[in-house]
Amino acid sequence: MSLTDILSSSDIAAALRDCQAPDSFSPKKFFQISGMSKKSSSQLKEIFRILDNDQSGFIEEDELKYFLQRFEGGARVLTTSETKTFLAAADHDGDGKIGAEGIVVNDEQ
Repeated sequence: MSLTDILSSSDIAAALRDCQAPDSFSPKKFFQISGMSKKSSSQLKEIFRILDNDQSGFIEEDELKYFLQRFEGGARVLTTSETKTFLAAADHDGDGKIGAEGIVVNDEQ
């Protein structure tokens, strides 16, 4: 399964266009534009599984910087600041990694 089986390619493209400039990435806004904020819990778990590059059950900081590239290979890498901010917002237990429950796509983030 790929991300475009769950999210529309046009929504993904729009979300990537919105954060092309360095330090312009906002997880909440990206989730809204890409359509992730409208997906069910099971669909979000599948998206997480696809984004978890090494299939460890977690997304660590070194994977997170390539978050946008998981949506489109030519997308930019997140800046160090964006990566750390994203990780801090989603790492609820402070272990330096995000579990499936850490991808909050509603107004809580």
